[in-house]
Amino acid sequence: MRLDHLSYAAGPDGLAGTAARLGAALGREFLDGGVHPRFGTRNMILPLADATYLEIVEALDHPASDKAPFGQAVRARSALGGGWLGWVVSVPDITPVEERLGRAAVAGNRHRPDGTELKWKQIGIQGLIADPQLPFFIHWEVPAELHPSYGADGSVSLAGIEIAGDPQRVSEWLGEPVEAPLEDVKVEWVAPHGTPGILAAQVQTPDGIVRI
Repeated sequence: MRLDHLSYAAGPDGLAGTAARLGAALGREFLDGGVHPRFGTRNMILPLADATYLEIVEALDHPASDKAPFGQAVRARSALGGGWLGWVVSVPDITPVEERLGRAAVAGNRHRPDGTELKWKQIGIQGLIADPQLPFFIHWEVPAELHPSYGADGSVSLAGIEIAGDPQRVSEWLGEPVEAPLEDVKVEWVAPHGTPGILAAQVQTPDGIVRI
């Protein structure tokens, strides 16, 4: 179990505008990730060091985004002005998570602009919707060289996450101490005054740490 990526919902300026704004802050350009046909969403990504990445995601005007929980979550966050949607934990085998949560994972896929198809399974979106401090789980069904973090030059990395929430609650959700997937990332837990969830990410760049 390890931290896989952070997901950010596009704001009023749309996917491209949000990616341009965050990319300018970080001194990097987000890449077109493609469409998630099962979820009615599309994304742009920024590969980071340590096999992690940032994702900006937008709900499409498509029936799937109204039916799929992930599409619903993205649409709802964007309707509030956009911002951090949640964090995602990668697991080598999703079966134990399915058994613990009592439901089956759903299949996900997207085609990159070069035509390469990425496939995965994910579970836990309903938990995220109910309590945004909780991560969801992903199991990649592609080799390491197709993981969205592949190609990062190592100069930009995730230094820290600020989360409004309760680490004990998150540990119960993970089924193991929350430190396990976050051992390489500094996490600041803040008592939630309102909705729990990610407040900010601290990204290490060649020009210093940028808080977004």
